[in-house]
Parts: sequence; C-alpha cells; structure tokens
Amino acid sequence: MEAKSDLSRRTFLGMSALGVLGLAGCGGGTPAPPQVDVQVPQALLDQAASLRGGSAGMLSQKLYSEAANQALDKSLQVFAQATGTTVRNDLVSGDAGDMVAKMDAEVKAGTSRDFAFVSDRRFVGQLHNLGALTDVTDVVEEMRKLYGEPATEATNYCVFGGRWFAIPYHFIASAMYLRKDWYQEKGLPLKLHYTWEELRDNALEVSDPAKKRFGWGLTVNRSGDANGFIANVINCYGGALADNTGTKVVLNSPETVAAVTFMGDIYTNPKYTPMLPPGIGSWTDSSNNENWLAQILGLTLNQFSVYADSKTKNNPVYNNTHPFNGATGPAIDQPLAFGESNSFVVFKGAKNPDLAKLVAKYMVSGTALLGVAKGAPCLVNPSWDKVWDSDPYYTSGDPAFPALREQTRTKLPLKTKTGFTFPQTPSPGEQAATAAYLLTDMMQSVIQGTKPADAVAAAHTRMVQVFEQQGYKQ
Repeated sequence: MEAKSDLSRRTFLGMSALGVLGLAGCGGGTPAPPQVDVQVPQALLDQAASLRGGSAGMLSQKLYSEAANQALDKSLQVFAQATGTTVRNDLVSGDAGDMVAKMDAEVKAGTSRDFAFVSDRRFVGQLHNLGALTDVTDVVEEMRKLYGEPATEATNYCVFGGRWFAIPYHFIASAMYLRKDWYQEKGLPLKLHYTWEELRDNALEVSDPAKKRFGWGLTVNRSGDANGFIANVINCYGGALADNTGTKVVLNSPETVAAVTFMGDIYTNPKYTPMLPPGIGSWTDSSNNENWLAQILGLTLNQFSVYADSKTKNNPVYNNTHPFNGATGPAIDQPLAFGESNSFVVFKGAKNPDLAKLVAKYMVSGTALLGVAKGAPCLVNPSWDKVWDSDPYYTSGDPAFPALREQTRTKLPLKTKTGFTFPQTPSPGEQAATAAYLLTDMMQSVIQGTKPADAVAAAHTRMVQVFEQQGYKQ
C-alpha cells in the first residue's frame, strides 16, 4: 500500500538510535503519550532470542486519539530495543475505501507487510475470503492459557472453519451518548437503552437552535458512523443485509422498508428540522466527534473515541455525557451492542511471521497495551478477560469500565423476532457492500425524493452485484 496523506510511517530500530520517520501532521502540539513504564516480559524476550537482527513490517489502523498512536509507537520502540529487532509501522485510516484491495494486491505480488491490525468486524472476513491470511490458531490457543477468553464477538469475526485467522488485540465497544443535562432539564429519563422512536422524539424535545442545541447528531452521509447507524436501525426493525449464513442478500424486505422510512422521515420532514445541526448532510466520520465536543449535540452514536477525547482534553461535555448501550426497535428488545476488536492478522507470504506473531503477543497485554489504553480511555480496552484484571486502571480508571467489560462477555448471538441472529456469520459480501457505502447511498436517494421501497430495491440490486463479485451466486 502506497503511503498517502493520511498515512504516516514509523520505523523502530533495535540496537541503535530510535527514530520516528515521516510523522504526518504532527508538530509541537502533538500530545505526549501517557506515562507508562513499558516493559517486555522475560518470556517474550526468551522467545525473541533467535529473532535478534530480524525485521517485520506492520500496518496499523489509525486510532482516533493521537496520544494512543504515540503510546503504540512507544511500545514498539521498547520492543525493538529490548529484542534487537526492527519494526516498521505504517498507519492507515480504516475508512480508506480501497484498503482491502491494496492489501490483497500486495499479498499476491509478494510485497506485503508481515502483519497488521484491523477491525475484525469490517475487514477480517474479506481478507480471509481473498486467501490473504495465515492461520494463527496456535497463537490464540497459547494466549488463551495466559489470558482466558477473548471478547465473545471475536469468535464470530476471527474464526473460519474452526480455525483462527486473527488474534484479538483490543476491544472497541459500541455505544451511544446523550446530553444528560439537557435530558434532565426536560425531565426525560436516563436509561440503559431506548427505542429509536424515543431517541428521535427526545432529540426534538431537547433541541433549541437559538441556543445552538441540536438534539440529533447522526448523519446518513458516506461515513463509517453512518453505515453503523443505518444497519443498526434496519436490524432493530427486523431487516438485514444478508441471511444468517452471510451468503444471500435479503435487504429488500418490508422490515427494511419500514426502517428506511423511519430514518428518511427524520431528514425530510420539516417537523424535525430544528433538531438537525447545520451541515449534517455532509458530515464525515470526524464531524459528529467535532460537533459533540463543541457541545451543540444532544445525541450521537460513536465508538468511545469521542468520550476519550472529551476526557483527555478536559472538555466540560465529559461530565454531561450519559453513555448507553444503544437502541431497540420493533424486532428486538435489547440493543444490538457487542462491539468489535482491532485484531492482528499475519499475511500469507510474510517474510518474518514468527516476529510478527511475537509482536502481536506482546501488544495485547501488560504495559504495552496499558499505555495505548490510557491514551484513548474507554476506546481501547482489553480484548482478553484476564487482562482486565492486570492493572487497577481497567477496574477503576473510569465509571464506564464495568459496562465495557460486560459488553466483551455479551452472550451471542442476539436474535430478532424475524429470525436473524447477530453477529451474523462473517460475510465478505456484506463487508464489501458496507465499504462501498451502499447503505448511505440508499439513504441519500431517499432524502433526494426516492420512495423508500424503491431505494431499498435499488440498493438490494447493487448489493447482489457486490456479493456475486465476492463469489456468492444469488
């Protein structure tokens, strides 16, 4: 993958002066990583003895918090120094639409990095389907003996044919956030979850454009957050993109049409205009974060990046934030909240797979993870059960931690009244369709005047084409 403007390369050299090369967009204002005394466990040093002088290339999905990216760099620096190895790390945005295609092309050309960490929910299925990944079951089984079980979602997104093709690294919870002070002013209850209709109605009630208070902070413009929002509403209404096998497109259903009708009404009905912030129709993934931190939103759906940012930057919105598990709908009475993990994958043809696996084992726990977790509080969390007990920070560092840990243990699958189970079987077709923004394009079509039923039918047709490109005949 060629370096792009959103990608920065860091090279960490053992047995020599350490350098950080080509750090894009970072100047004197770059936040320092948290003060954590990072150490390499003796057991890993022993395993690394035969690898001294070796090198490995790593691709990492850029974390929202720059402090966390810097802490990750520090962990790699310490590892390289202690083991006498070289680790080259490139950061890339997970929302680069061609990321999977470029990784696959490099694997086929024999020019790929040795390993990477990426969202298991979004990318591992596609990469496995393309034959780009190495079986890492041996590493996972070794880690199970040390750290217990990984987050329950990982067994769905990282396992194919009973074998592991990704190593859970750190857990990223799904959540929603509302302004509890605005809710309290209006006498609205603070709950563990709401229906989507409640959230819509409450958003309108707390809105006051004259005070720059906009109750609804969810966009349907092309972005990862919009993809998650749209899919969640569809699922809560009883629809799905694919069947439970992940091989057949089932988007076009009465339940999906009802969900799209509900969402479309929010953005087209003048009744709800007062709750929509200016520019929401063109938001990207960072926009809801920025507007939440600007304290003008009453509700948003996000990973804990926005929560972490408000805490680390002492933004007053942190103390006025009510995190909750999400929303329900006509087809299910509990939120479809089970999160995802950033997980390590080792590419086929890796030049130094043993070093890649060793770095992965080092990064998932202990001080290597602790520094990254402190740099992005509540966004980066342990994926492994016993790692939660490894440091007091994970038990008392933030009031949200107990709920986050419970989300890693969510009993899966969750089942809707229409028979769909979530998380579904990992589907390269669904992952590719989501990456192509078919859902957001569908909603934009509705906003521009297309009837929901027609927009759903058109999206279904496009989705069938994507699935067939992935090898699934419809």
